[in-house]
Amino acid sequence: MSKVNILFSKMHGLGNDYVVIDEIESECISEDKKSELVVELCRRGFSVGADGVIFVAPATGEGDIKFSIFNADGSEAEMCGNGIRCFSKFVYDNGIIRKEKIDVETLAGIKTVEMTFSNGKVESCRANMGKATFKTSEIPMDVAEDEFVDKLLKVEGQPMQMTALSVGNPHAVIFVDDAGEIDLDKWGPAIENHPSFPQRTNVHFVEVVSTKEIIMTTWERGAGPTLACGTGATSCVIAGNKLEKLAESVLVHLPGGELQIDVYSEENELGAFMEGDAVLVFDGIMVMDV
Repeated sequence: MSKVNILFSKMHGLGNDYVVIDEIESECISEDKKSELVVELCRRGFSVGADGVIFVAPATGEGDIKFSIFNADGSEAEMCGNGIRCFSKFVYDNGIIRKEKIDVETLAGIKTVEMTFSNGKVESCRANMGKATFKTSEIPMDVAEDEFVDKLLKVEGQPMQMTALSVGNPHAVIFVDDAGEIDLDKWGPAIENHPSFPQRTNVHFVEVVSTKEIIMTTWERGAGPTLACGTGATSCVIAGNKLEKLAESVLVHLPGGELQIDVYSEENELGAFMEGDAVLVFDGIMVMDV
């Protein structure tokens, strides 16, 4: 076992916080050690503490640069809306790519991110989150229905009306009268680990304020309660639009702040743009055994 100095940035998008590690010059952590490293880095009170770890790597295909993200439990995720905004700010502000619009390679495909600036630094990012799928085979969801839209799923003996979809990662959206009254610690893990979701799922409870405004709370797959979830906000607005509860442009209130989601239709499929801030908290160096 040897010691390695890990340079990192601690960042957040609406309180959804990440450790960001640059692997452009060289891979500092081998792939088989990343899950172990992530779990250690994310331990609040004992380490840096975060909802996940983001790795910045050279592009391997058609994108400008590659984004990979791991949840706090060490599992790799396909995409993360708050994470990709932090990633984009990190890439620009550190001079890795000096473009106002970048194409980012993710496990959920290429995501295009446009940045706005203040005093030469990235202040906010607008990402094309791509098109959603409601096909249960693609979410994935192990049920008889081809789509699970506004249908009942029995969770711990209680039927719950929900809509399942994927925007590169899986989401279960439940519309409720009061999002703040939900026992997230009970229902979050129960739905995340429900047998109908073979790869688990992110869970969101949504209160509709108006057709242009919602309040949501999130239980994030592999991380638990989070202050914000970009792909979740995107999924909630797309689901609400499909159910004719929400308009095309919606302001989303999350515990950590606000996101603007704008829905579009392309070839009879719904997609969305997500816009919000990204903040550098601090830079650091951590010495670890690997």
